[in-house]
Formats: sequence, structure tokens, C-alpha cells
Amino acid sequence: MFLSTIFLLFGIITIHWLHNQYQLDILLEITPPPKNAPLISICVPARNEERNIRRCVEALLAQDYPNFEILVLEDRSTDSTAKILDSLPKQDARLRIIPGDALPLGWAGKPHALVQASASALGKWLCFIDADTFPAPETISAVYAKALESEADLFSIFTHQEMGSFWERTILPLVLTALSAGFSPRKVNDPKSDIAIANGQFIFIKRTVYDAIGGHAAIKDSIVEDKDLAVLTKSSGYRLIVADGGDFVSTRMYTSLPEMWEGWTKNIYLGLRDDPRLVVLGIFGAFLAFSAALLLPLWVGIGVYLTVASPNQVSFVILSEALILWGTLIYWRIRANDAMEIPRWYAFTVPLGAAIFGTMMLTSAFKVILGKGVVWKGRRYKR
Repeated sequence: MFLSTIFLLFGIITIHWLHNQYQLDILLEITPPPKNAPLISICVPARNEERNIRRCVEALLAQDYPNFEILVLEDRSTDSTAKILDSLPKQDARLRIIPGDALPLGWAGKPHALVQASASALGKWLCFIDADTFPAPETISAVYAKALESEADLFSIFTHQEMGSFWERTILPLVLTALSAGFSPRKVNDPKSDIAIANGQFIFIKRTVYDAIGGHAAIKDSIVEDKDLAVLTKSSGYRLIVADGGDFVSTRMYTSLPEMWEGWTKNIYLGLRDDPRLVVLGIFGAFLAFSAALLLPLWVGIGVYLTVASPNQVSFVILSEALILWGTLIYWRIRANDAMEIPRWYAFTVPLGAAIFGTMMLTSAFKVILGKGVVWKGRRYKR
């Protein structure tokens, strides 16, 4: 019974802490387009994005900001991305399609694509947007106004994640909760803290600052270039701001379990690899995930069995504490699902999602320990 009570207290504290790390004090707001608008260069890297590229470019062309250009770097896709780009309206002078060069040795794909795009960009601000990201028409105006207001040198927003499939709704909310625990937005926005991260789906940076820190050439071998660009910016003494842009921008990252496995094991692996101390944290995170997946249901089952087989005060307490912790977890997952516009019943899929997420974390941790690499967008990276 004593262990049961300890587990209950530990569980409640951990659940409450995990679900209270996502504190974004800066929100995008609808803002009239500026009259004296500097040129903004929107750079979109596109490799094997046939599912998203048309929707992304059409959303960008619909922006109400009066002075922008769009540079799409077609990064030697092996699907129909290039054909789709060729079918877009050629008469719109704001849109330029740039054929990508072959990937040089020592470079990761996305930094190389964005170096090429930014080299052709003419704007005073650079806006890096992923091809699976879809901004509302007011987005660029709102981002520009909020970046000026917050005196940001690099301004990044967290987007609304579109989740249409069972696996997305089961796994992705847990991943996002874990990320917010590792990179508290308030600490990211605090210039006294060395914690830095940006969302590569949408990064807005002054051209002068980008050039001063060396741009993507300074992080040419990074596959988590958003985090590394944020670290480089903040460590160089510039102001880094992250904000909530979920009402303005949506993203559809992955649509199937295999895509999620490839994408998130890559992200977790690289996060652990770049800071070996995080391997321990990753293994601990996997323990928490497996606790939700296995230990908590097992605890409830043991409580039910003991209560039925030998009803007494001890069995009642064990069952009650297990149900209290289970109820606490479901309560917080329902709140998180409401915020993400996911049906509430998905809160009950936590054991399944946690088991898969825990396996992802362990897989990534062991890849780091064994020195293995990852495959992303058809390219293998070992460093």
C-alpha cells in the first residue's frame, strides 16, 4: 500500500508538471497590413511534397501583406512535386521556382535548400516556411507586426497541427506534450535563459541577423536546423521569440504511422545525439511513457483483482489510488485534446500512444548509443 501511495503522488505531480509547461504568453493578432511594408522573402524548401505543395503556395499567394516574394526551392524531388510547381500560375511575379543543386558532401538537405533560396532572396526579412504548412491570409501581416512589437530578431510560431487519422490523434498529442516539457516557451523567450528552440515550420528572421550569424551555412550538417538556428541566434546575443500562431497557421506533418515513426524517431534521435546528457532524459521519458502504457493499467488490474479476490482496506486503497491517478491522466489529456481540437475519447488511447512513443524514444536513444544514423527524405545521415 505504501508503494501504491508513493506511485500516486509521483504520478500526480508528474502529470500536472508535464501538462503545464506549454505557456505561451505571446499570441498572434489580426493586424492591418502595414502601409510602408518592407519586402519579405518567403522561402519554401520542397522535397517530395506532392501532397502539400500546391495548397502551401496558394495559401502564400493569398497573403494580404502588400510586399512579398515567394521562393520555392525544388530540392530534386523523386515524386511529382516539380510537375505540380510547373503547373502553378507563371504570370504571378511574386512566385519564383528555383531548381535545387545536388546535395554536397557534409550538408543536410534542408539547410542546403534554404541556403540556396536565401541566396536569391531580396527581402529585409526572411520567412522560412515548410511545404506542409498553410497560413491564413492575415498571417504575414500579423507576424511582421508582432515581431516588431516584441523586438524580435528571430520570431517563430507554433502552429495548429492538423490530425486527421487515428494514429496522428493517438501519438502526436503525447509527442507535443513531451516537447513542451523539454523546451518551455517562457524560458525560450527569456534572454537570461540559454534554452532555445524555433519551429522550423515557420521562422521569421531579420536578413541582417541571418547573415551575421552565418545563416544555414553555419549549421550545414544539421537535420534539426530550426533548433540549431535558434541556438545560434540566441547565443550570438540576438532576441529570440516564440509565439502561439495556432489560430493563423496549420500544419499536417505526417498522415500515417510509418511516416510518424520515421519523422519522430529522426527528431528524437538528433535531439539526443547533439546533447548526450539528454540520452538519460530520453530513457527517463521512455520510462514515463511505458508507465502510462503498462504500469498504470496493470496497477488498476491488480487493484480490481485484489478487491474481488480479497476485499479489505488495503485492496480498496490500492484500487482507489490507481483509479485516481488514471482519472487525473484522463482529465489532463481531455483538456489537451480540447485545445488541439481532437475528440475527447482519444484520451483513452493514452496507453497505446504512450507505448509507441516510448518505443520511439528508446529506439532513438539506442541509435545514439550504438552510433547508428537515420534516414530522412530518402537520404541517410550518420553524424
